[in-house]
Parts: sequence; C-alpha cells; structure tokens
Amino acid sequence: MDFLDTVRGSLLEGFYPTGWDMKKIDECCNHAADTVLARQPFWNPEFRPVICDGIHDFDMMLGHEIAMEIRKAGQEGIKLAMILPVGPMGMYRWAVYFLTEWQVDCSHVYGFNMDEWSDAEGNTLEPSNPAAFQNAMQQAFYGPLGQLTVPESQRNFATKMNLPTYSEKIDALKSGGARLITVFGIGRMFHIAFWEPHFAAEFDSLEDWKKQTHRLGARLHPLTIEQNAITSFKSRTTLVPCRANSIGPGLFLQSDRIIGGCDGALSRGMQWQGMSLWVTLRHGPDMWIPSSFIPTLPGKLFFLGELAGPLVAECN
Repeated sequence: MDFLDTVRGSLLEGFYPTGWDMKKIDECCNHAADTVLARQPFWNPEFRPVICDGIHDFDMMLGHEIAMEIRKAGQEGIKLAMILPVGPMGMYRWAVYFLTEWQVDCSHVYGFNMDEWSDAEGNTLEPSNPAAFQNAMQQAFYGPLGQLTVPESQRNFATKMNLPTYSEKIDALKSGGARLITVFGIGRMFHIAFWEPHFAAEFDSLEDWKKQTHRLGARLHPLTIEQNAITSFKSRTTLVPCRANSIGPGLFLQSDRIIGGCDGALSRGMQWQGMSLWVTLRHGPDMWIPSSFIPTLPGKLFFLGELAGPLVAECN
C-alpha cells in the first residue's frame, strides 16, 4: 500500500494543490537513476542538467557558472540583470573567488533578489536582521566582492515598495541590450522563488498565469514552511514566517539563460529534493508545477547525483 491507496479520508486529503496529479508525479519519479539526463521532448535545445558528485563540487560548479556569466557580459560590454536566490547559497563563495581571481569589476551587474520573508501586507524584515535575505546577500556575495562589487544603487531587494518595480526595471535593461539570468533552487513544492503551485487556482488560463510578475505577502504552503525550518532554521518551525514577497513567472520566464541548483541531500541517505528534481525534468510544463517550466529555458540545472535515486521505499 502507498499514498495513493490510503490518502482518501486521511488528514492529507485536500492538503496538496488541487491541480496535482499525484499518480503522474509518482510516475515522474519511477525511473532508473542513470536515465536522469535523458532528454525530453519539451526541453529547450540549450537546456542541460549537470550531475555533481558532492556538495563541494556543486558549490564550485554553480559558483563558476555565475562568475562566467558575469565575466562574459563584462567582456561583451553589456549590462547583466541577475535574479538571485538565497538558497542555495554555497555557490556565492565560489563566485566571489573566481571574480576576485579574475579581477572582474561587477559595475555592469544589476541584482534582483527573487524573494523575501514578509507579513500579509508585504512588509519585510529589517535588512540587518540575521534572517533577512538582504542581509544574507550582503554577507555572502556583495560584501566579500569588495571594490569589485555590484554598486549599491544596482542591488534590488524584494521589499514592499521595490518588488513591484522589478518588471519595469528589467524591461528597461533588456530594451537596452542587457541579458537576464535567473539563478534559482527548486522547492519541495516545485516552486521557483516563492511562487507556489496553489496560486494556479486563481487563474483561468496559462497565459494569465505567465503574466504574473510578482506577489506581495504570498501565502506559503505548509511544506514550504517545513522545508525552510529544516534547511534554514535548524528545525525551529516557529521562526519561519508564513508569508513572503516573490517574483512570478512573468519575470523568470523572460530569462535569456537559467542557472539552477538542487542540493537537497541531508545525511544517512535522507533527502528532500529528489522528487522535486525528477518532476521538474519529467512532468512537462504545467502552471500547477512551477518548476516544470525550467527545462523549457536555455541554461543548466546542477544537482547532486544522489538526488536521482533510486527513489524507492526502504525500511529502517
């Protein structure tokens, strides 16, 4: 017996987004690990998943990819708009390392943090708060770059006042020849940034869903709260805000390239991101699965090899 056999009448009935086909989600995960790189019909010709042997390789390879994009844009004399996450984070140390080794001035870079914790009205934490994404970016990326760093006036954070201006700013940059790169992780609920799957219930069409550039005070799914309790708050659920400001598909689907990362392995064989990886790669575009659009874009998705599985039940 399994989830599909027993969910009816359980406390999980109605818990997951109504647009999820749990049987299809399960089928996406029912593949041999060595088939994870097999190209699918809906993938962009320039999309490529990349296996990393361990977390140290993952951090370095992802950081190198970010640094390469920054250096390339500088060499080409164009501006670079980057939608940036706080999670994963280990790659920023390596991005800083490569950029400083190469002495790449980042004055052509415009940073747009993709999300931030908020209340129902979209008010965010003070930038100095240890849990604030703005503080995390300063500590991990902007600060360590020193004199090579992105100018403060070109750093954008997902505050109540600034997030609604992202679309206009990015449009202006792209109209002037800038390249847009989105760096991201994939959530347990298949979200990109904090654009959650249950938002799809509010839209009559995929076209309307794709137009959404942002959301203030978004209600997060309980599993998103628990994911962050585990990964960022040392299991202390009571510290995790239940809402966040977030960019939407109207921004990340404009990307000229994407740089993604899945590093959700824990220890002793435990992990939380294997299903997220497989569904992203196999499901096909669906607004109820935001990450399913990632393979339709050019770029790379780096992931720890152990996330490919096999995703089978084990009794311990």
